[in-house]
Amino acid sequence: MPTAQDILKQYFGYDSFRPGQDKLVQSILSGRDTLGIMPTGAGKSICYQVPALLLPGLTLVISPLISLMKDQVGALNEAGVPAACVNSAMSAESMRDVLGYAAQGGYKLLYVAPERLTAPAFLSFAQRVPVSMVTVDEAHCISQWGQDFRPSYLKILDFLAALPARPLVSAFTATATEAVRDDIVRALGLRDPFALTTGFDRPNLYFAVERPPSKPNALLRLLATRTGKSGIVYCATRKTVDDVCDMLLAKGLPATRYHAGLSAEERQRNQEDFLYDVKPIMVATNAFGMGIDKSNVSFVIHYNMPKNMESYYQEAGRAGRDGEPADCILLYSGQDVHTAEFLIGHSHEAGDSSVDPETRQALIERDRDRLRQMTFYATTDECLRRYILRYFGEQAPVSCGHCGNCDTVFEQVDATVDAQKILSCVYRMAERGLHFGRGMAAAVLVGSQSEQIKKFRLDTLSTYGIMRGTSMARVRQLTDALIERGCLKADPDRYNALFLTASGNALMRGRDTFVLRLPREKKPETKATHRRAVLLEADVDESLFERLRTLRAALAQKAHVPPYVIFSNATLADMAARQPITEFELLTVRGVGEAKARRYGDAFLDAIKDYLRDKP
Repeated sequence: MPTAQDILKQYFGYDSFRPGQDKLVQSILSGRDTLGIMPTGAGKSICYQVPALLLPGLTLVISPLISLMKDQVGALNEAGVPAACVNSAMSAESMRDVLGYAAQGGYKLLYVAPERLTAPAFLSFAQRVPVSMVTVDEAHCISQWGQDFRPSYLKILDFLAALPARPLVSAFTATATEAVRDDIVRALGLRDPFALTTGFDRPNLYFAVERPPSKPNALLRLLATRTGKSGIVYCATRKTVDDVCDMLLAKGLPATRYHAGLSAEERQRNQEDFLYDVKPIMVATNAFGMGIDKSNVSFVIHYNMPKNMESYYQEAGRAGRDGEPADCILLYSGQDVHTAEFLIGHSHEAGDSSVDPETRQALIERDRDRLRQMTFYATTDECLRRYILRYFGEQAPVSCGHCGNCDTVFEQVDATVDAQKILSCVYRMAERGLHFGRGMAAAVLVGSQSEQIKKFRLDTLSTYGIMRGTSMARVRQLTDALIERGCLKADPDRYNALFLTASGNALMRGRDTFVLRLPREKKPETKATHRRAVLLEADVDESLFERLRTLRAALAQKAHVPPYVIFSNATLADMAARQPITEFELLTVRGVGEAKARRYGDAFLDAIKDYLRDKP
């Protein structure tokens, strides 16, 4: 009888489990319901795939997206694991064939969308086939208090109740606060579950926040230093996606786009261009990414700030899944907050009859609080990694030495006088019964002569033009800081109109000071640079690595699979370092299992032998 360790080596090519994986695997094999909270890239799928190969019957994996299922099944098949999926994109004949073969014991894992669970044909199949385990992937989707609630996940409990015998249940997710974890346990009816949070830290990820005067210029600068790298640029709206992608294409960059407004055919084509590295830059809304298992994403740039930390960390975590150093950069502006507030309002529209008004209001308040936490992250001068880990309930050192803030020297600036001018402007407008957003306030302060200013006679205010010579961007930055400190309130129900608070009134009247910490300069040689150097294998032969990448691309094209499905960049790097010339030596390379060694081993061994023979 093979052990979990044997299965891990035989099919997946790893000699040992990552931290936490072994405990979760052993819990499942002991017959106990299991909940695993693991950051993206930590290897959640291994935790249920290895037990599935050891359990006697079929494992059903409930997964939210077709692309996720296809990726997982494709990778398993490449590794020699009999797996398939059932989804709405399949014809009735194909679905019958898959279920028929599964009923004969042909598969060990069968992936299924939650919507199909209670369909008569599938339910009939599940009631007559021995199901050893039901695994719920992206389990946070079952919680109404999670960041990506999907009502279809509520069918899972009814499905389990309809089976002749309740199977073992396991659930996995990447981002879940304590409240969401408790909700997952309740909503799935987990019985005395073994629950493990392996830790949210991803040491190979470098976090940074920039507040550039021009986001387009900042993005082009960042991409110019990442030529040939694969990455994702996230935008808040479809229009921004289109605008940013068009800009990148006009500059000759290999970019493509993804959002819900495109046809299904175009989304599929663009996604494949990204996965196959035809167009390594993907510009997308948050509709893209869940289940995208592309391992060689080396950067994720958020062009707009997401609505909450859960979404941000999940999206940023799509970088560096192969363990290689990767960058997660947020381009922040105060306008991002207003966009996010607008999206929050529209995501809880009163037309949804499944949510009562009281719950709807509670969800809106929850989302607004999460947005505040996300804004604090974007504007803090403390260690970014520490902020993220503390948000998810994990202790962290004061400084990680590996984020944008830890690499930045800050200086204190007394901005009390400018802050008082802004607060006074809001106060003077309010005296006339007028409330505007930060853009209009900034226009008054710098002495703009726009039509709106004249229409409302704002040029007659005593604060009109008292900040001439200061840029609009600077005034808006200070206004954002006043909002973040609670001196001003932007009312999302009134187009983010500004209102003076009690603390703002005290500051305006000279009873407080307003000191900011602003970045002064970058250190010439950062700790992050040193950390990245440590993460890289010192003895990787870069020329051989590039030759192996070229070979992988050719084999991937022939097999009609994305390159990373054959071998990840981390595996190629280990191969270039070890330089195996026999199959036995090849199997010592991390990530090379028996099936892949049989299928691709000769080609890679020949390439290494040719390289060593030609090498001077």
